[in-house]
Amino acid sequence: MRSSLRWLAGALATACIGTSAWAQAFPAKPVTLMVPYPAGGVSDVIARTLNTTLAKHLGQPVIVENLGGASGGIAAQKVLNSPADGYMIFQGSPNELILAPMANAAIKYKPEDFRLVQMITINPLVMFARKDFPADTPAQFLTYAKQAAADKKPVTYASVGPGSMYHLLGEHLSKLSGIEMTHVPYKGGAPALQDMMSGQVDIFLSVYNKSMIQMVEEGKLKAPAALSSERQDAFKQAQPLNDHPALKGFVFDTWAGFFVHKDTPDAVVQTLHKALSEVANDAAIRSALEAQSMIVPRPQPLAAMAKVYADNTARYRAIAKAINLQPQ
Repeated sequence: MRSSLRWLAGALATACIGTSAWAQAFPAKPVTLMVPYPAGGVSDVIARTLNTTLAKHLGQPVIVENLGGASGGIAAQKVLNSPADGYMIFQGSPNELILAPMANAAIKYKPEDFRLVQMITINPLVMFARKDFPADTPAQFLTYAKQAAADKKPVTYASVGPGSMYHLLGEHLSKLSGIEMTHVPYKGGAPALQDMMSGQVDIFLSVYNKSMIQMVEEGKLKAPAALSSERQDAFKQAQPLNDHPALKGFVFDTWAGFFVHKDTPDAVVQTLHKALSEVANDAAIRSALEAQSMIVPRPQPLAAMAKVYADNTARYRAIAKAINLQPQ
């Protein structure tokens, strides 16, 4: 019995020492920040704004890797296929981790396969449109879209892939208004914007950064409506869709956060949480992101992050069920 007790005590001590050593040793090499879209989009801007500062807090380089496709699913799966050791951080949102698995049959992971470590931005949404789109208000949009559908030339709306949040919102808008629209998926926001500027797609319900605000100011794009409950400072001319009686309650924003594989050791998660919280509190980082018209929330404890993620998962699963979103 004494021998067994000594062995158990020794094993527990070894485990504690091992966990402590793991935390102290992490990170011992460069960390990858995985961005699930091509360079040039809003997600890429966020990552490249903060990766150098994050590197200072971690004491190791933080390398941004862009990998688009499958509404962010390809990048997310790469993170899951890598060792659960914290060396690959996924910069994502409900779009890639909650919605994509519900719409793409090829995606086999679940939201619960990831752990949210910290949020970094809350991003308002706007309806962008090609510069010659014949509507400047929600009412004009609905009138034009209804006529276009009747003429068998439905309004086309871009997304960053089947099952993405932008796809879900476009489908939700179509269902609420009773107006047929055609979905046009892309691998990321940047190629969607390029096609919209060249007139190949009509609208794009999307987050935005400073360059997209400038595109509207320069007349390269239009912003006929907002998805917020009130007008936004960056697009004061954009009336909320929520103001139209047929679209009451159509109010959405999204957020970006940092995730790791759910099996990542808690000591490593704690180290990442501390570093990412320091980044979110960094005055220069906050200023740079806010200059891109993003909202930077104050960092929250890991328990609060778990609740945010669980609540979002429940909300978007309910919307997907309401519009009968099926994996394809």
